[in-house]
Amino acid sequence: MATPTDHPQTAAERLVATTIESTWLLWLVGGLYIAGPVLGWALAGMVAFALYTDQVQHSQIPTTIWIWLIGMSAMLLILWVGHANFELGMGKTLKSSIGWAKGWALIALFPLAGAMLQIRPTEICRATCRLGLQTLLLLPIFLIAPMLGLPERPWVSPLKILGGAGEEYFTVQLYTIDPGAGRTRWQFFAPWSPAAGLMGVIYVLIASYEKNWKWKCIGVAGGLTLALFSQSRLALVALLVIIPFVWGASRMNRGLLWLLAAPVAFALGIFGPVLLEMIDSAIAEFSAARADSSRVRAILGRIAIHRWETEAYWFGHGVVERGPHLVEYMPIGSHHTWYGLLFVKGLTGAIAMAVPLVSTLIVFLIKAQNDMSVRIGLGLIATLALYSFGENLEILAYLYWPGLVLVGIALRQRKPTTYPDL
Repeated sequence: MATPTDHPQTAAERLVATTIESTWLLWLVGGLYIAGPVLGWALAGMVAFALYTDQVQHSQIPTTIWIWLIGMSAMLLILWVGHANFELGMGKTLKSSIGWAKGWALIALFPLAGAMLQIRPTEICRATCRLGLQTLLLLPIFLIAPMLGLPERPWVSPLKILGGAGEEYFTVQLYTIDPGAGRTRWQFFAPWSPAAGLMGVIYVLIASYEKNWKWKCIGVAGGLTLALFSQSRLALVALLVIIPFVWGASRMNRGLLWLLAAPVAFALGIFGPVLLEMIDSAIAEFSAARADSSRVRAILGRIAIHRWETEAYWFGHGVVERGPHLVEYMPIGSHHTWYGLLFVKGLTGAIAMAVPLVSTLIVFLIKAQNDMSVRIGLGLIATLALYSFGENLEILAYLYWPGLVLVGIALRQRKPTTYPDL
């Protein structure tokens, strides 16, 4: 009797794959912002049940996962201290604690699920590629909408009363008009265009590891659609930087790479000044592409740093605050994970995020030298590290959680396995 080539999906795999493939439907009804946290805590409950029934052991939890759990748990304690220091009251403390459960907690819970539950990376890759196919099929609607004069925001889900977040998380937004450049941009199922760019980069990385080349092409095309049509500058940088970084960083133990690097280093020594001028020019053009956005981001960062240093050095202010008219009333610390952490949670909060992030990056750099399957985790964690300087990662965890599950799967690897390389 021939052995089957496909194994039936486990309950965790069905939950994960179905949620990924239902992304557009959830977006249409305004349920994406709710589905992510519900799934994260449901998977955490499955892990707890498996531990309670001795299906898995505590000793099987990777050390890096423990670091994430401790770091994200510390975020909650730091939040409480910050609220107590500024006497914000029980109501705000409870609201912020719920926000922690929908944000920071997920950054640890999804990797925990990936490490402890029976979830195959191939299932996530295939589900992502199917989502890419849906994206390609829906793309004409988004492109035609501004030409036909359809409303930018045809629908705001009544589920917003359950979210406690901004209206943008529950809005069906067909397109947006960039106020600075007057150009049309698309954010698809994300709350804003740069977030769609982040999802595009993550989907490209995930789809790159699909074994079936047809599905791989579809998945990569779907991810590129999100990244390119979002017109996010950071997404373009990530696409150009992350894949070469993973390729080189995962081959540092190979002598040939160092031999190839020697003439490159020599050339850099000669042409270094010219390259620095080119880089400075590129950075200036990068900022000038959306001068208003760059100006607001820079001022928000300076305000956050100044108020962190002078008002709440160790535990932060506890909550975000609305900025002045100078920054178009944007929340102080937004658009940047580290500025946001320093302002809201102080130096202790920044450390609670930095330690797990750096630890995971180091672990992946070491393991990726001999284990090809870890390279997807390296690419994903490098993407999040890069985006931490342009987005508040905790706010978008409900979207990029498939990448977090794959990070957990990569951390649990015991024997080198082979998946398609980047």
